[in-house]
Amino acid sequence: MSFFSRFTAISLLGASIAMAATASANLIQNGGFEQPDVKAGTWKYFSASTVDGWNGSNIEVWDAFNGVTAYEGAQHAELNAHPSHGGAFSIFQGFDTTVGASYDLSFAYRARQSNNESFSAEVAGINWILDDHTTSGWSLFSGSFLATSAFTTLTFTSIFPETGTVGNFLDDVQVTPSVAASVPAPASLALVAFGLLGLALRSRK
Repeated sequence: MSFFSRFTAISLLGASIAMAATASANLIQNGGFEQPDVKAGTWKYFSASTVDGWNGSNIEVWDAFNGVTAYEGAQHAELNAHPSHGGAFSIFQGFDTTVGASYDLSFAYRARQSNNESFSAEVAGINWILDDHTTSGWSLFSGSFLATSAFTTLTFTSIFPETGTVGNFLDDVQVTPSVAASVPAPASLALVAFGLLGLALRSRK
């Protein structure tokens, strides 16, 4: 195999890996609420402006407190935290997007005290209501949306309890470019690249 063919194989392989990595990159900062750090077995509430990436109401951060372990990592958040006003609790985060591009949203959620707890997740004009979570374990939400602007905001808002300070755990919040839309035929591209690379290596032998 010629030098050009070997170079092409290696380039294709590198490109496929790079595109896959870009497609899976989380656009949400601190989606697992790992910062600020809280001592294991305790909890602490913070103003949202001091929780990396987030804004809005106060946020409670738990670290294996009261027998509840995080879905991912060591910490998770409670949406219904210490109140700073008389309304619903709401936290949000903005991120850069491409108009018309498709994105995947996922996060883990769990009830703290009552199976009747509920909250909403709103992004790009879509509003999902999560009212099926339980105190017995974590549930995982996944959905998708089309970006309508160059800057998109994801917002979580308490529904029940609306103003009470007990309820609605959140963890592992992720927004990623949709793989199907961002990386045309990634598996096929990778297979071709690996095949060409294998031929190049055998030729060298």
